[in-house]
Amino acid sequence: MSVLILVVDDEADVEDLFRQRFRRDLRAERFQMEFACSAADALARVAEASARSLILILSDINMPGMTGLDMLPQVKKIRPDVPVIMITAYGDDRTRQQAIERGAMQLLTKPVDFDVLRRAIDTRIEQVA
Repeated sequence: MSVLILVVDDEADVEDLFRQRFRRDLRAERFQMEFACSAADALARVAEASARSLILILSDINMPGMTGLDMLPQVKKIRPDVPVIMITAYGDDRTRQQAIERGAMQLLTKPVDFDVLRRAIDTRIEQVA
């Protein structure tokens, strides 16, 4: 089964970083990754991916225009079955609480601990297998 992970971040180098960190998984076609550079782009992709196997969304919080926190409830309306992990440079208790209240499964702080993220991805893949 081909499963999709959507990464939402306005920073251009994020795609290169994630592709590098997960290169073996991507080459082995364990999962696919798509990248959205804004919350609006992400919402369009989530709506389009409804027929595909979207299993996880990883989203930055601080983005121009619509923030990740503002996007989160809208994503959950479209795809309540897809967990969202929020990523932020500001992992304070208030931000964590807002993310969880709006439907996030987890909040990771930057720099991202890719071992923690890999475990979350592995767990999600096992859940949908």
